[in-house]
Amino acid sequence: MVEPASRYEEIKIPLSEPIHGLEAVSAVLGVPRWWPTGSRVGVVIAHGATGDMNSEAIEGLHRSLTERRYFSLRFNFPFALGRDPTAAPAHLFLGGMGLGGQVAADLAAARVRVDGLFLLAYPLHPPGKPEEREPEQLFRIVAPALFVQGDRDATCDVETLRQTLVRVGAPTVLRVIGEADRQFKVLKKSGRTQAEMMEQMTNALDEWIQSILGGTT
Repeated sequence: MVEPASRYEEIKIPLSEPIHGLEAVSAVLGVPRWWPTGSRVGVVIAHGATGDMNSEAIEGLHRSLTERRYFSLRFNFPFALGRDPTAAPAHLFLGGMGLGGQVAADLAAARVRVDGLFLLAYPLHPPGKPEEREPEQLFRIVAPALFVQGDRDATCDVETLRQTLVRVGAPTVLRVIGEADRQFKVLKKSGRTQAEMMEQMTNALDEWIQSILGGTT
């Protein structure tokens, strides 16, 4: 029997009313092989302020998670999410990079029930100014949250973030990607490749999701 392959579908998500002349936003749906079997976990990935859903980090993470049997969606702002009620995920994890992570945190706090939040390259403070951190949004988080942070990100000093997370009421996990900047680019002199960085980031998210689900597959 031939093993089925994951597939990727370009879709349009209609908006309830036009925004900036747009009636729909573009998105890519990653449908894993054998869907909908297994634990049926859905993951929504939002991009940062300076890129779109096809940025290297967002697209790479989206494909890596789909290959690991997560029903995954990446999209372009403005935010909207449509789902097929006949094959809806049993679990939902919401997150994004930079601005996308901030929007995800607000949505989870206000309107959307999720099993967990993942915040990539969270912009905790202005570039190079950890003393001006703005952590109030994090204190409203109620769902378990994973933070994946490059240690060269000028908008989020790792030690400052670590100290801030101690005060967050929800369960949090911090994973640091060495030699990575806010776009998760690694220096050539580090000896690490982008593929290795992506593997580390995907492993961190995969392992965290499985820990929330109790190791179900």
